[in-house]
Parts: sequence; C-alpha cells; structure tokens
Amino acid sequence: MNDQPRLRRIRSFVRRPGRLTPGQKRALDELLPRYGIEPDLTDLRTAFEREAPLVVEIGFGNGQALAWMAANEAEKNFVGIEVHEPGVGRLLKSVDEAGLGNVRVAMRDAVEVLDEQVVPASLDEVRIYFPDPWPKKRHHKRRLIQPPVLERLAAKLRPGGLLHLATDWKPYAEWMLEALEQVPAFELMGDAFVPRPAWRPQTHFEQRGQKKGHEIVDILCRLRSAD
Repeated sequence: MNDQPRLRRIRSFVRRPGRLTPGQKRALDELLPRYGIEPDLTDLRTAFEREAPLVVEIGFGNGQALAWMAANEAEKNFVGIEVHEPGVGRLLKSVDEAGLGNVRVAMRDAVEVLDEQVVPASLDEVRIYFPDPWPKKRHHKRRLIQPPVLERLAAKLRPGGLLHLATDWKPYAEWMLEALEQVPAFELMGDAFVPRPAWRPQTHFEQRGQKKGHEIVDILCRLRSAD
C-alpha cells in the first residue's frame, strides 16, 4: 500500500487537442504496444531487458530531446512520461527508426506514475524541461514544480541522484528555487542558475522562447546522501 498522501489534483499536463498525422497514428497503434509501459507495472526498471541507470523525463513534448539524449547516452535507460498523443507518436517513430532499445513511454499523469510505478530510491535522474509555466497568478496552483511533487521525487531518487529543471519563464525559475528551498533533501549544484548542460539539446520550443526574448534557465540539484 502506498503510504504517501495523495496530492490535491496537481497534474503534470493539460490535455490539449492535437491532430495526429497518419504516421503518428500508425506509430501509436503499432509501436506503443512495444515501447509503452502498462499501468499495472509496479517498477519502471523492469520495463527494460537490462540493468542500467534509469532516467525519467516528465513531459517530453514532441520527444525531440528525449530521442537525442537516449541516442547520446546509450548506457542509460530512459522513461518518458507524456499524454499528448501527437508527441508520443512522433517519439515512437524516432525511437523505432533509430533502433533505440533504451527508451520506454508511460502515457499517463506523472504523479500517478511516481505514486504507483516507481519504487523508492530507484531513479538515477529526473529531467523536467519547459513545463507549463502557468504565468497568471491565479493558475500558479497548477504548476508542476511544487514542494509536494519535489518531496515525491526525493523519495524516488537514489542518494546523489540528479534533478534537472529547465524553463524559459524566469518567474517560474524563481518559483522553482523557492520550492526547492522548502525541500531540504535537495541541494543545488553550483549557482542557482547554470549554463545548459551538454546532455540537454536545444529544442525547437527553446529556440521559439528565445525569439520571444525569454531567458532560458537551467537548475541542477542533487539528492543529499542520508549521512
């Protein structure tokens, strides 16, 4: 039985309509059974045929970054969490065409995945890139990065595990830092805001934000050791 209290309905996503291309629909029909993670799986690590460091990306969008990272970090296993069907279909096509056996996809809310499918101290890294900033104050309660979610991530990461956040909305970056300060299990790595690490590719979404004059912010922190 899960002994963590259920979160008030914080979701890692908002369902938005999106038209599937024929190729994306075919990928969902034919490839999701191969790469998808069933909701009744209780340990994400068992979705792979090998033991390797496990990286979870929450909200991978169109999958561009996830496919690139999986190809360039072949020694790691990756689980992408996303509910937007066109994005999942595009990722599945990329993964299959590149023959990436180190990628699996969970098409459900990330909070549910954390609660029901991740055992404590089993994740090596969590990467959350450009989550919805919900810029209006009355919508801040919908933001994914909040202390209750961070507490859950702390419980699922191994000691020394990495949490990597990125956003193109500076006020949200400051909100993230404030939330992290409320979760002592995490410690920042270096400065509050760091240059984009080599393992995170620059995405189309990021470039679009830069064209709008938005500052891109990366935050790196580790889970403190128990001692």
